[in-house]
Amino acid sequence: MFAIPTIEAERLRLRPPRLEDFDAYVRMWQEPAVVRFIGGAPFTREQSWGRFARHIGLWSLLGFGYFVIELKATGEFAGCCGFQDQRRDLTPSLEGTMEAGWALTTAMQGQGLAQEAMRAAIGWGDAHGRGERMTALIDVDHAASLRVADKLGFTEFARTAYAGKPVVLLERRRR
Repeated sequence: MFAIPTIEAERLRLRPPRLEDFDAYVRMWQEPAVVRFIGGAPFTREQSWGRFARHIGLWSLLGFGYFVIELKATGEFAGCCGFQDQRRDLTPSLEGTMEAGWALTTAMQGQGLAQEAMRAAIGWGDAHGRGERMTALIDVDHAASLRVADKLGFTEFARTAYAGKPVVLLERRRR
């Protein structure tokens, strides 16, 4: 089993997901503001479980995956972030890249936490990841995530459709 690291940022701790995080995870994926640009509909508990298990399982298979984001001051669940390779049916393909992603509870949005969390995750990914670039897939209308991606050094390389919706594909060269 691959040991999932814990990363400290100024206000945040990125750590391995734990079973006791699951109820907060389910609540997050049922918030309309969270899923608006990620599927568009709240996830069922079962869908959340599949996503939660996948985020953990990626670590064993690929040596990277998702972290739980918690506030250092309180230990409160703030969201999740990290990397995946979903083997998406997509052209151009993102397969074989570390695809970055992040989601924050509604209460945590708009405070710069996504950028802070992903800067920490990217720092880890640059040192321990694989491949020459990181990628991201973001709904064309998700202005907040596109701004975060830009601040993190991602640049657009294509526009396409995924699951019937227009998306922007971005990349960032690993340092």
